[in-house]
Amino acid sequence: MALPQPAPHLLLCLTSPDESTLPALSWPLCGLGRLRLLPCAWATRDNPVMGGDTVPTFCPLCASRCGARATVTEGTFVALLPDASHPTGKAICLKGKAAPEIVYHPSRLLHPVKRTNPRDSADPGWEQITWDEALDTVAERLIAAAASDGPECVGFSSSSPSTSAISDAVDWVQRLIRAFGSPNYCNYVELCGWGRYLAPLYTFGASVPGVYLPDLDNAGCILFWGYNPSVARLAHATSTVAAVARGAKLIVVDPRKAGLASKADHWLRVRPGTDAALALSLTHVMIEHGWYDADFVRDWTNAADDVEGERVWDLLASRCAQFPAEVAQEITGVPAADIVAAARTLWEARPVAFYTWSGLEQHSGATQTIRAIDVLYALTGSLDVPGGNVLFEAVPSNPIDGAEFLSDARPPAVGLEQRPLGPARFEYVTGEDFYTAALDRRIKALVSFGGNMVMAHGDSARGREALRSLDFFVQADLFMTPTGELADIMLPVTSPFESEALKIGFEYSQEAQSLVQLRQPLVAPRGEARSDLQIVFDLATRLGLGAHFWDGDIEAAFRHQLAPSGITLEDLRANPAGVRVPLTTRYRKYAQTGFATPSHKVELYSATLAAHGYEPLPTFEEPLTSPRSRPDLADRYPLVLSCAKSLFFCEAQHRQVAALRKSAPDPQVEMHPSAAAARGITAGDWVTLDTPQGSVRARAKFNPSLDPQVVFAQHGWWEACEELGLPGYPPYGPDSANLNLVLRQTPSDPISGSSPLRASVCDVAPLHAADPGGS
Repeated sequence: MALPQPAPHLLLCLTSPDESTLPALSWPLCGLGRLRLLPCAWATRDNPVMGGDTVPTFCPLCASRCGARATVTEGTFVALLPDASHPTGKAICLKGKAAPEIVYHPSRLLHPVKRTNPRDSADPGWEQITWDEALDTVAERLIAAAASDGPECVGFSSSSPSTSAISDAVDWVQRLIRAFGSPNYCNYVELCGWGRYLAPLYTFGASVPGVYLPDLDNAGCILFWGYNPSVARLAHATSTVAAVARGAKLIVVDPRKAGLASKADHWLRVRPGTDAALALSLTHVMIEHGWYDADFVRDWTNAADDVEGERVWDLLASRCAQFPAEVAQEITGVPAADIVAAARTLWEARPVAFYTWSGLEQHSGATQTIRAIDVLYALTGSLDVPGGNVLFEAVPSNPIDGAEFLSDARPPAVGLEQRPLGPARFEYVTGEDFYTAALDRRIKALVSFGGNMVMAHGDSARGREALRSLDFFVQADLFMTPTGELADIMLPVTSPFESEALKIGFEYSQEAQSLVQLRQPLVAPRGEARSDLQIVFDLATRLGLGAHFWDGDIEAAFRHQLAPSGITLEDLRANPAGVRVPLTTRYRKYAQTGFATPSHKVELYSATLAAHGYEPLPTFEEPLTSPRSRPDLADRYPLVLSCAKSLFFCEAQHRQVAALRKSAPDPQVEMHPSAAAARGITAGDWVTLDTPQGSVRARAKFNPSLDPQVVFAQHGWWEACEELGLPGYPPYGPDSANLNLVLRQTPSDPISGSSPLRASVCDVAPLHAADPGGS
């Protein structure tokens, strides 16, 4: 049975010139003046915003959480524009501008449905059901599973809060998981958070740069490594533009000259997966020339500790001396002179603010790469000082992530035995370990809040089999996806523009951290859609956990969360642009507290890693699947394959949205013109991207900034855009454009389990069949 079809909607979608595709340093602040705020009534299901009101809000579609003004006309959401008065509102990306089209898209899920056919059927046989039936069924199945095999047999998952609006509810999702008693939560942390939040604990005892944020407004030097804020976090991009304009230096480490790399003082074109060698070489140059903060190193690192008769500093210097600039050039492809020049800039232009993201997390050597960069950063002495990476003061609030339910009596998360220091230590489960546990029948049920697991993780076909093996699977989402097609029940979720969310601090600057904002619904929910937050509370009460969720009263829960701040919901509703709490940043807080490491100092030599048999000093290992490490594959697959997210889409989402798809109609593989010429490929040709796991299709796009031996592809291609007549692609099989179908989750990082999605091997060849994707 087909999904029930929504009623047609009349949509007026206003857009402004496509300034976000211009070179980053030439961006005006979108050329928009201040918008006048008119009095308005907030939207509810029965009382949408009316008139032609301009409503202060913020966009939660990615980590930038850009401040915005929404135009709502006669109860219809028609435009989302930047709000320069908001600390993150200098600009808004194309995805934010397309928000009205996302809200009113005809393929939205509008009613709960249940499967009536087996999971391996081509047609799930969806049948519309009521919310009561859906939630009662979910609760009954979860309670029965926990009674039979323990709560750990139930897995939970969500999309990444860094790249989706699940950020509105993610702490409450985690509270539900912990109150239920399961340690198994899969939310892509090994691919999209390990390097910012968890791996740095083994160096700093804190999340640098995930929580210790780059103070871009005061930085003398900005280091972006494996991170393109023009695509991933527009607020960082606009601040960097301003910083460079006032004279700050910019260093970008990226295999592609993407975004701000074209304007950097130093663009270091590193071969994918060799970043640790580059970091060790930069550290060697700094040690050799005395370009490091000797006082910080002496007083606040364990450099002087004795390990088996040698000082840690001497051991580190010896390790880094294995990577002089000339050696690193051979490994990484970065010219030796550029390595020395960048090291000089890191020292002379301090303080250094840095940020990194998934460009470094999706590798077989992810943890040691992060360790090497963290040690390099420590030598600059820029931690928690103005212009460095700063732990800004936070608005007081009550934590609501359920940490009080944790105890040593809880069963371990799957994967802990194999990787005792990895995500499972923190009750996060990698995609690889979740698939294994499902196939081994250790996890028998799954509750998923968004996320398109089979498209977002490597080994898509294995993921399909893992989900098919579950006894029960429920997915909450805006749209049907290849992952949702495998569920037993689908729950329709509101877009963030139809739902309420409380944001206590915006992770960007001290000004931003001081802002508390209650984002109100702009329009009534479509169909029967409910917010992720409402689903969490509804499900919690049915699971007998209502006492931990204010008996299902979300407003009471918000009041509890806000209590220490002194701010009330009435304050926030009267001030929809938010309430600012006066906060003053304290710097060098480690001088009073030390660091949360075994030595209470920054650990150049990690005692924790050593105790578990891992290399305690940062080290480099050639990517485990590369033409150099796998000469047996090099003849057939001579190219290094990496991938990068698109400017136009949130990971595997939104290719059905015409306003976005028109700018990127086809899956692409970027390659150097000389590599293409050697293979008889011209720009725009359909090609096959061949790996040891199979082949997928894409269009060739020439990028002369790439090393001729490196190609970049895109993940997430599956959905059609009917409005533009552009096709979808099967998630599996010979006509697929799903990159993760032909990328493996292994060999994964031995500490974190991070999948090597950004450094593997491939070849590219012309696709001689008929054009599969339209013009």
